[in-house]
Amino acid sequence: MSVSALAASDAPAAAVAVRGSSVSFDKVTVAYRGAVVLKPMTLDIAAGEILALIGPSGSGKTTALRAVAGFVRPVSGRIRIGTTDVTDLPPYERGLGMVVQNYALFPHMRVEGNVAFGLHAQAAPKALVAERVADALRIVGMAPYAKRYPRELSGGQQQRVAIARALAVRPRVLLLDEPLSALDAQIRRSMVEEIARLHRDLPDLTILYVTHDQSEALTLADKIAIMKDGAISAHGATADLYRRPPNRFAAEFLGRANLLPVTVLHPGTSNGFATVRSGAVSLVAAGQDETAGTDRLLCVRPQHVTLTREDAQSNCIQGVLREVHWQGELTHLVLEIDGTPIRVVATRLPALPRPGTAIDLFFAPSDATLIVDDLNG
Repeated sequence: MSVSALAASDAPAAAVAVRGSSVSFDKVTVAYRGAVVLKPMTLDIAAGEILALIGPSGSGKTTALRAVAGFVRPVSGRIRIGTTDVTDLPPYERGLGMVVQNYALFPHMRVEGNVAFGLHAQAAPKALVAERVADALRIVGMAPYAKRYPRELSGGQQQRVAIARALAVRPRVLLLDEPLSALDAQIRRSMVEEIARLHRDLPDLTILYVTHDQSEALTLADKIAIMKDGAISAHGATADLYRRPPNRFAAEFLGRANLLPVTVLHPGTSNGFATVRSGAVSLVAAGQDETAGTDRLLCVRPQHVTLTREDAQSNCIQGVLREVHWQGELTHLVLEIDGTPIRVVATRLPALPRPGTAIDLFFAPSDATLIVDDLNG
């Protein structure tokens, strides 16, 4: 079913009155057999917010979600949902909805039975179950499939049913654990759009979204927390974290980044910009409270580097072209500056340059930021 068809479903999404609550981690630590897998974690998720928890495998993101769900117990710290301390509560008393990557639908139950499962577990009255199931199926566009079995649905449709089951219990918080990883690329893109639409229709619903896919996080999340080795490496508003990552790990994990080694010449002043040196070239980048002589990385995204000067204040540095990859409207260039690869995404080049050519590169100071090289000391 298309996104437009979902949006035109025969009942408004507001029919599912989900009440959102904040989520708070207060120095939460989780260990398995004495091995710490989640280091003291402090994080606040506002009511109605989508927070994406991303990171490589083994970084602790799913453990953090399972701690909120009540499937793992912290060895220290507290977890609150709204004003309620839920650290010691069993999962079924936390008022949560959860969707996992393998859907976890019961094959012997029809769609409506799967969606009603949580309500039956709560001993909800029959009339209320029927109303909630109908509402939840309408909001995800699956009302026409209520009588089908899971085996009669596509992967994307099964995932919608799993989301409907989670919404039917009127959750305070919706937990999504790699919900799209089992889908192919085209269906995944469609489902990302549908989850975004779901949140527009249910703006009070708080969502904790665990994924390894940076594009999903950038598309959906109000804020992102990037995890590494059981701890949060970076956290902030999605656009801010993308444009101003605090360290190398965050810059490289959240989208492609050019990272040019530089030395601070003049610390950032009240205007928030610092002057740095790369070889014999002086450049200006966002940076404040830096110390002269400090080594930093200058981070600028490939799409922000141009082959022509767009502003009198633009930085200019020369690189040697190593690779050219033409892709129709876009041409991906790989250049080298003192041994450091620099990637450029160019549009509508009049002619393709030849490898080995020296090319001037330009970028605005506001598109560059100074970051810490946390991977190499």
